[in-house]
Amino acid sequence: MRILNINEVDLRNKKVLIRSDLNVPLMEGHITSDKRIQASIPTIQHAINQGARVMVTSHLGRPKEGEYSEENSLRPIAEYLGRLLQYPVRLQKNWVDEEFSVNPNELVVLENCRFNVGESKNLEALAKKYASLTDIFIMDAFGAAHRKQASTYGVAEFSSIACAGILFSNELEALENVMTSAKNPMIAIVGGSKVSTKLSLLDSLSDKVDQLILGGGIANTFLKAQGCEIGQSLYEPNFIPQAKKIISKLQARGASLPILKDVVCGKQFDPNEPAVVKQIDQIMPDDMIFDLGPKSMKVIVAMVKSAKTILWNGPLGVFEYSQFSQGTELLAKSIAKSNGFSLAGGGDTISAIQMFGVEKDISYISTAGGAFLEFVEGKKLPAIEILEARAN
Repeated sequence: MRILNINEVDLRNKKVLIRSDLNVPLMEGHITSDKRIQASIPTIQHAINQGARVMVTSHLGRPKEGEYSEENSLRPIAEYLGRLLQYPVRLQKNWVDEEFSVNPNELVVLENCRFNVGESKNLEALAKKYASLTDIFIMDAFGAAHRKQASTYGVAEFSSIACAGILFSNELEALENVMTSAKNPMIAIVGGSKVSTKLSLLDSLSDKVDQLILGGGIANTFLKAQGCEIGQSLYEPNFIPQAKKIISKLQARGASLPILKDVVCGKQFDPNEPAVVKQIDQIMPDDMIFDLGPKSMKVIVAMVKSAKTILWNGPLGVFEYSQFSQGTELLAKSIAKSNGFSLAGGGDTISAIQMFGVEKDISYISTAGGAFLEFVEGKKLPAIEILEARAN
């Protein structure tokens, strides 16, 4: 795979458009997690230090194209970048049809690209307008690499030069190393509420890993497929046949799912609901599974300890409620202590990593969600395809 890297390009006095992933969680206009912003800084700072005229854009939320909304404005992001970089950062609201200038060593944030009509459908006319603004396009939003949109694909197609930023290159290298050069034993931990959203991922992983560890509603569906009583727990009955096929595929390869011996239950989804540990054969019809129990976790911790490669996407339970967080906390701390290479990705996974204070002890934390999953599945991401095409 050959992609032009930012370090191979002369940025001096060039107009540079960086597509970053600044889609961070906001509460009443305040940023609650700056992980993606911090991860985007090295590329932005590199371009500024090179004397480039730097423009950065990103999506934020899911606004309706053609309609400005204050809640999806990048203004808080621009202000936050200004504080981090310690100089004023200007927000350019209308940047497609309104003329504006950028000085050398200056950073201008271009308003939410999803406000622009034609962004999501990769409208050629819009992509060409993006490209006309810049001498060099830098794709640094690996989290949006699976989107074939005007700001992630079309602009790279029509810009004079298109290259990958520091974050994009690092994400790609880490994922490639895991998927092509993984050391065994390799384990994957996949949590989440629905099998349907991660079915192709699970099917792909079942061809690669030595152990597949499941959490959340996904684990419940697989427990049901194994004939276990799960009470009123969240699961997807329509996907039980697929779950059975994945179990059979693992067994045929000599790989396995850990046998869950106990779980943590409640009667209702509530922050004050008492947590009760139950053996897997003691679950009542009105129980709901919210976490894995200590005996199950003992087996999983042993798997993590012996693993040489660990892939983690999704919590094991309702970790937002302290009484149902022990499984995810123990998993996070076990991965942090492991001598194996650990790669974690996805919004909930990052939240759990930060909550349990193990950020510095995970080998690589991907800022991506959907792109992370699709790459692991073996899909070709559009942003990678166009950067490869431009490099050739």
